[in-house]
Amino acid sequence: MQRQLKTVIPALGTSDGAGVRIRRSLGQSQQARFDPFLMLDEFNSESSDDYAGGFPSHPHRGFETVSYMLEGHMLHEDHMGNRGDLKSGDVQWMTAGRGVIHSEMPQQEEGRMRGFQMWLNLPAAEKMKPATYRDIPASEIPTATLTNGGTVKVIAGEVEVDGKTVAGPIQGLSTEPRYWDVALPAGATFEQLIAKGLNAFVYVYEGDLTVGEPERKQESGNAGLLSDGEALTLRAGKQGTRALVLAGKPIKEPIAQYGPFVMNTPDEIEEAINDYRAGRLAG
Repeated sequence: MQRQLKTVIPALGTSDGAGVRIRRSLGQSQQARFDPFLMLDEFNSESSDDYAGGFPSHPHRGFETVSYMLEGHMLHEDHMGNRGDLKSGDVQWMTAGRGVIHSEMPQQEEGRMRGFQMWLNLPAAEKMKPATYRDIPASEIPTATLTNGGTVKVIAGEVEVDGKTVAGPIQGLSTEPRYWDVALPAGATFEQLIAKGLNAFVYVYEGDLTVGEPERKQESGNAGLLSDGEALTLRAGKQGTRALVLAGKPIKEPIAQYGPFVMNTPDEIEEAINDYRAGRLAG
């Protein structure tokens, strides 16, 4: 059964951190979530005025953040003494768990800064586990080459290409995430099985494509939420396309969110705020 494009969420321009200009699709409202995905931001600018302020020290609790740099250089530092440089093609997968206080600051004064940050929810049983993070250099992210000239960077999960499995560095999480960066030349097709029951969406960031059979067009700057099914078919438009394909197992638990805290109840949010104010957030 083919997955179809059922809902389109246009990315809206806004700012976050210390004035960083972004485009937000998922997460622009509490209704614009797709369990287990909470938020997806795209940043893309050659003007340092749009990113120079970065994201000074701030807290998180109860979910994971995934930063994917296409171009540029950001420095992550946190309360645990961790320090990580994210450069072009690199990924950081951070589990905030019970609490992390970190900063993400540009390490360039000019040039393009381009990439994405995605927030992935955690089930209640994992929201208070210790914080961890993993920096994944571009050299450790495998790229599957399609016979039509397309490519798929496999950040999480795996893809099947010509009978071979290409597995990304992120595996074994309870939400079973798939995170693929798909590039297709004009008119080329990408077909892949995605297990039934997983929620999946496509974010087009260059060109346009069609989804499913019968085909429905999706243009750049939009997140397309997909129906359930077992197979996904994407076909690039006349200019080719680049798109993120993300899928994950829905948690099906209540969500209480206050800014950078994502828990299950208002009482847990109040506890997170009190812990942060009292210096207990990160344990």
